[in-house]
Amino acid sequence: MHNNWARYLVFFQYIGTNYRGAVKVPPNQLVRKGVQDHMEDAIRRLRPLNPVSLSVSSRTDTGVHALSNSAHFDLQRMNDKPPFTEDVLVEALNFHLKAEQIRTLDVEAMREAAALLVGTHDFSSFRAVNSDIHFKSPVKTLNVASVQPGSSFVHAHFHREIPFWELTFTSRSFLYKQVRRMTGALVAVGRGQLSVPRLQEILEARDSLAYPQGLAAPANGLFLTRVDYRETDLQLSQQTSEEQLVSSGNSED
Repeated sequence: MHNNWARYLVFFQYIGTNYRGAVKVPPNQLVRKGVQDHMEDAIRRLRPLNPVSLSVSSRTDTGVHALSNSAHFDLQRMNDKPPFTEDVLVEALNFHLKAEQIRTLDVEAMREAAALLVGTHDFSSFRAVNSDIHFKSPVKTLNVASVQPGSSFVHAHFHREIPFWELTFTSRSFLYKQVRRMTGALVAVGRGQLSVPRLQEILEARDSLAYPQGLAAPANGLFLTRVDYRETDLQLSQQTSEEQLVSSGNSED
């Protein structure tokens, strides 16, 4: 092997939302590239003599994130230049890859919009159609709708600052897909895709068809945090006790 030819093992991390998985995508399917496509493009910008071929250690599916994937590749430099040192290679690849832009949110606008949802309202516009739509009242009381800084275990692993935001809703009960629709609407406000007055119009329309198509948040970011009970909820009422005694007495006859 030539003195200016070297094999490199690199470790890399990525948010997989915008990628078609870790490995290379066939040329006829390049609607979204794989992480390998971007890595190989960056390596080619180093102008190696040899064809670029990256061997990725672990395949991940579309949308999957990685805290530390790895790959190796061979690189021969031009004009008999010595192999890149570790620090120079890392700096050069990161320069050509460029950090993916993290979309920022207008959190104050989101909080203003969330305040409109708090209280007792007809939430028909925020429920999806299902078999119960004609049997359940759309009037609900939303006690809490907050937008606060969140946290994640990945904070300790990523080499850049990635903000996380937590949207919290509290109510005695929710309509079908109400939380996902409220979340999607607030995120749209934060992205500038939906104005606060428009959100109020949607709420006041009291019509599920007034909610913009494709705006509801996906289910995979939704958590049921807890179910709270009042002391009175856990007490057996006098009427229920008497009904059970009557039922028990009838069974003995």
